[in-house]
Amino acid sequence: MDRKRKYRKFVLWCLALDLLFMGWMGYCYLDRKVPDEIYISKNRNQDVESFLEFPFLTLDKAVPVSGSGNYLLSCKLMGVLPFKQIKVTPTESRDIMVSGSTVGMYMETEGVLIIDTGEIVSEQGESREPAKNIVRPGDYIVAFNNQKISRKKDLLEDLKKLKGEEVILDVMRNGEMVPVSITPVKDRQGTYKLGIWVRDDTQGIGTLTFVDDRGKYGALGHGISDMDTGELLQIQKGTLYQAQILNIQKGSKGSPGELSGLIRYEPEKVIGTIAKNNKNGIYGQFKGGKQNGIFLTPMKMGFKQDVKEGKASILCCVEEEVKEYEAEITKIDMNHKDTNKSFVIHITDPQLLSVTGGIVQGMSGSPIIQDGKIIGAVTHVLVNDPTRGYGIFIENMLDAGA
Repeated sequence: MDRKRKYRKFVLWCLALDLLFMGWMGYCYLDRKVPDEIYISKNRNQDVESFLEFPFLTLDKAVPVSGSGNYLLSCKLMGVLPFKQIKVTPTESRDIMVSGSTVGMYMETEGVLIIDTGEIVSEQGESREPAKNIVRPGDYIVAFNNQKISRKKDLLEDLKKLKGEEVILDVMRNGEMVPVSITPVKDRQGTYKLGIWVRDDTQGIGTLTFVDDRGKYGALGHGISDMDTGELLQIQKGTLYQAQILNIQKGSKGSPGELSGLIRYEPEKVIGTIAKNNKNGIYGQFKGGKQNGIFLTPMKMGFKQDVKEGKASILCCVEEEVKEYEAEITKIDMNHKDTNKSFVIHITDPQLLSVTGGIVQGMSGSPIIQDGKIIGAVTHVLVNDPTRGYGIFIENMLDAGA
């Protein structure tokens, strides 16, 4: 009898755990599908409740949060359990100029970026590492002995004047100013060195996503990070240039492909400034146009709730001009913690697959079109399957560049 009772308890516990697990999975599914915030157009009667029609989900009355027309919708599970509050923001429907053209970028950092520390063979033949555990990769040197540092050249000029005395560096670390002291080491050539590797600029190519009605552009859909530290670059200024694709390295499983291009750093090739580099792209003022060979076409924007799984297309330039290629959206996450990974896009166009193998480096920022609207941009490739990658909702790019 005891054995039967224990068995029943065991079965009941298993059933309870299964129900808890299924409940948790259902909660996670709804959390991914029901957005924390949505925009709706003021110019059309959009039924928010029909978009938020999910099993077991009920909506309470809207609660205004400001005089601008924003309001909160409270959600409950099965009409009882509080789930989340959705912020609804009415906004003007916007037409933007959509691109897909390849562009070149040149950016200078705020101060001098420290990539790493290194060893120095001293005058006596000893290995020394004067900056170890004092500075960190990702620090930005902004002052040398209380003198402002803007470029690597300035730092090298100051180092030439050293006589072996301790130096004070002001470094920007995680948004805070940190003073550090380093005693330089004289190497075998008689030159004093601090034992740090630094960089003050970066360049590359990507894809222009849009230009809005104020002449501001957005590109890439993700930020530019330093290749050595992985940290998002803090830029002082930057320039957008025309670029020309010279070679395409096709992507394959485990090996991302790449667009190799030529950037001509000439005044007449400048098409914009770079003012922002954040996690959702690069932004600035656009100065170019069709006269510079930049493809631009007017298109309505689609909100995140307009995005659905199924057929889509992308605009990109891999065959000398911008063309539209077939794709499909296979997964949507309304609340991904990385906003530049909000949905998965699968390249299905045979021609694009034959040229690039799918999504390659340099295609980041390629506009994604669905039902005649721009809904987002390509941001990342899945390394194990280059035919697939991530996308960002266009409203997140527009917000980031505002």
